Amino acid sequence: MSAALPHAPARALNNLVTQGWNQLARVYNSPVLQRVAYQPPQDEIIEQLRIAGIRRIADVGCGTGILASRIQQELAPDLIYGCDASVGMLRQAQARSDQVRWINRQAENLGLDDGAVDAVVSTHAFHFFDHAPALTEFHRILSPGGLLAIVLNNPRSRFARLLQPTMVQGLAYFPPPDEMRTLVEAAGFRITEQRPVRRPIPDQLVPDILTVARRG
Repeated sequence: MSAALPHAPARALNNLVTQGWNQLARVYNSPVLQRVAYQPPQDEIIEQLRIAGIRRIADVGCGTGILASRIQQELAPDLIYGCDASVGMLRQAQARSDQVRWINRQAENLGLDDGAVDAVVSTHAFHFFDHAPALTEFHRILSPGGLLAIVLNNPRSRFARLLQPTMVQGLAYFPPPDEMRTLVEAAGFRITEQRPVRRPIPDQLVPDILTVARRG
């Protein structure tokens, strides 16, 4: 399943980011990269979904579809969408699974019905989104009480914004944990958990944080 890219709000250099991921799609699946960088947060997301018994899910910024395919295989949900703005990533995702509904859309305009899913998840992609519009869209497509689970690098320094100049923010912005909480709550969610991703290495080496919330 696919759709045309929407005319949605995006970071100033979002097209450049998307084109870059089109080119990087081939190396993204590297086993070492996946095991060290991406498998721990994916494990966390799957555990959140399993505990909550979620049956309809959207993985936003799904990349080459590893997490969405794992969700399909390990949890056998009634419905799983894999959404990404990169055509190159989705080509590989489609080859990975025909059980996931792959959608070529931006996070700020997913093209799904109101209340279409019971969980929206995203791992290491939210920094590329326009945060407020994306969270508004997540709130719209979630059913009442639906689960939101996002993992990204949330720098814990009070100088986090200063260390990300305007040019960098045009590509991506990594909000510190307190700012992430404010963004999520302002979009109508209730935070239930926020903590570092569990890894066999020190948090400082990969400072990613899991933020879990429920739709108000």
